[in-house]
Amino acid sequence: MKQPKKLVAVGKASSAKAAAGDKPVFAYIASLPQPQRAIAERIDALAAKTLPGLQRSVKWGMAYYGVDGGWCFSSGAYGGHVKLMFIRGTDLKPEPPVTPIGMGKATRGVELVAIEDLDECQVVTWIQQAATMPFVGGKKKA
Repeated sequence: MKQPKKLVAVGKASSAKAAAGDKPVFAYIASLPQPQRAIAERIDALAAKTLPGLQRSVKWGMAYYGVDGGWCFSSGAYGGHVKLMFIRGTDLKPEPPVTPIGMGKATRGVELVAIEDLDECQVVTWIQQAATMPFVGGKKKA
């Protein structure tokens, strides 16, 4: 997955309000401009295909994905790109290359400008790994 150089995390593409469930996440994704919408739709589809019992929520203006009552990763659209961030990213192999500002010391991910930047095989591997260590209330679920 090629990474753009130092994208700025300002200028969210949506002001979606916090809400739990599939419907708010689908509405959030539908509200995004292209190409962010296409990227977010593909990430959502990969999550749904990969994780039985997938839970969705909108938090902090981004889509959050989890299992077993804990959160595993988020997908947020910003002006010009989508950030795909894994909450325990430092525990993933290989470790995703981007260290976001203000998202937690262990969070790592990728920044995607175009759908072609999305390495689906690698993302599925990261999703599978992240699902083995969901977070509940900021702590790793035992």
